[in-house]
Amino acid sequence: MRFVSRNVELEQAGTRLEGVVAGSMRRVPRNEAPVLAWPLVCGSAVAERTRAVTFATGILRVEVADTGWKRELQVLAPRYVAMINRYAGQTVSRIEFVVVAPDPVAHEAGAGTRSR
Repeated sequence: MRFVSRNVELEQAGTRLEGVVAGSMRRVPRNEAPVLAWPLVCGSAVAERTRAVTFATGILRVEVADTGWKRELQVLAPRYVAMINRYAGQTVSRIEFVVVAPDPVAHEAGAGTRSR
């Protein structure tokens, strides 16, 4: 019985948290809400490797490191769009994943610090 009660408590807490997030997103400028919502909906592991950069005309642009990430995230895009629309109060029609070339200066700096 305690297990069922604990599940109900967790569901209620999740619902309250979702309401807080949605309320907060509705207080930011309209075109910023989807960009700010990105790390919340994709999770910390994906957020560490991507960056939402702009939102305009229903399209959220997200930078990714390579085509492998782009391919994997495109499969998850419909789920992300639904979650962003729920939180941000904006209508995101699609997410455009853009591969960003690595910064050659940072790459060169990192190469000098490798042990040989």
